[in-house]
Amino acid sequence: MMDWTDRHCRVFHRQITRHTWLYTEMVTTGALVYGDVERHLRYDDVEHPIALQLGGSDPTDLAKSAKLGEQWGYDEINLNCGCPSERVQKGAFGACLMNEPQLVADCVKAMRDAVSIDVTVKHRIGIDYDEEYGFVRDFVGTIADAGCKTFIVHARNAVLKGLSPKENREIPPLRYQVAYQLKREFPDLEILINGGIKSDDEIALHLEHVDGVMLGREAYHNPWTMADWDRRFYGDEVGRPLSRVEVLEAMIPYIEEQLRRYGPLGLKLNSITRHMLGLMQGLPGARSFRQTLSDSKKLALGDPRLLLEAAARMPAAA
Repeated sequence: MMDWTDRHCRVFHRQITRHTWLYTEMVTTGALVYGDVERHLRYDDVEHPIALQLGGSDPTDLAKSAKLGEQWGYDEINLNCGCPSERVQKGAFGACLMNEPQLVADCVKAMRDAVSIDVTVKHRIGIDYDEEYGFVRDFVGTIADAGCKTFIVHARNAVLKGLSPKENREIPPLRYQVAYQLKREFPDLEILINGGIKSDDEIALHLEHVDGVMLGREAYHNPWTMADWDRRFYGDEVGRPLSRVEVLEAMIPYIEEQLRRYGPLGLKLNSITRHMLGLMQGLPGARSFRQTLSDSKKLALGDPRLLLEAAARMPAAA
């Protein structure tokens, strides 16, 4: 989700669901240890609960980065052991770390020693074309021995050579039963499942076998899929969810404040509105909505009321 689930995206998603945990895009330890910490870690208080996802393989740097995350107020630190991109592999982190479970355990222990908030791990179920269950079982067991209690399982293998990141999300088959088996074998661990899940009914089915469900690209491209989660999965019968138009209206003050603080040179309107293009997906007029929000001349004016202009292109109130 690099360059997708940035802070603007997360504020937008928070208008749709109040209770769902939100995760940052992966932030490398190098960016925090040697780079601009504020640029990578700043967020809006409305985003809570929010997890900082880190990419790295050096226990010392990960401990420093986790500590920074805690100091900035994040609710969880998540270590990415699932990204298969070659760029990430060159940095010796992501999915290739599954081949070094003891190193991951050392990283987790270093982070847990540095912070008081939860440290979790996101990973695949195998590497390349090895589908032996024992591989992921031993990986989870080793990391659990280091004190990690929560695992987010992307239920596909990661093919490290020959497939692009996009192909790695499509070609290796989904094997949800592996995540289910992990939960059966490690009943005291919190096991969340990820990969190819698109509907509330699918989420409910998985929750019969595991403790939680993570959605990535589906939630990004079709954010309204989250609209009923507070009621259905968090038992919130009190708060009324906003309508799509109300979500847009709620974003206008945020955009105005961000443009005042960081624009016009540091922030463009499109940096925020690009995350909203899928809000009307599946409705008549959705294409007109996207076209209006993508109009370069209108975006150049920097007027956040463009959101309402785009909504007005819909044939009926959303």
